[in-house]
Amino acid sequence: MKTLRISDDAHQKLTGMLGEITAQTMKMQTYTDAIESMLSQSVILPPELLNETQSFIEENKKLGYTTREEFIRDAIRYRLSFLRNEVEYIEIPKEDYEKMEQAIEEMDTPFCCVEDFINQQVQTLLEKYDSWVKQKEAFRKR
Repeated sequence: MKTLRISDDAHQKLTGMLGEITAQTMKMQTYTDAIESMLSQSVILPPELLNETQSFIEENKKLGYTTREEFIRDAIRYRLSFLRNEVEYIEIPKEDYEKMEQAIEEMDTPFCCVEDFINQQVQTLLEKYDSWVKQKEAFRKR
């Protein structure tokens, strides 16, 4: 048996991974199992991208991300929902968005934010459209 010297941080991560694998498989696991699992589930990213991600997380704590892994998982989910055509994204120039936020706040509108305003506009239009379709069908039946 060979001995491998690892840092306390690596030991902590491997121990955590062992716990997860043991819970999933319901049988005892070894460090070798944990390392193999970690390697098979790993994605290698360039150091500069990881550094940029870490900097972004630290500069934007208000977004709630605490780890790079958490941020990357969320980014993948976001991209997959777009690629699966589950959602549509609309681009609004940042200057316009910020001006809308200011207008909503200063004009004492019933909206809490731009997203709320947009969602309300979409719902209002869809309700009007449903009503229009019903009227159109009723007119055809005459």
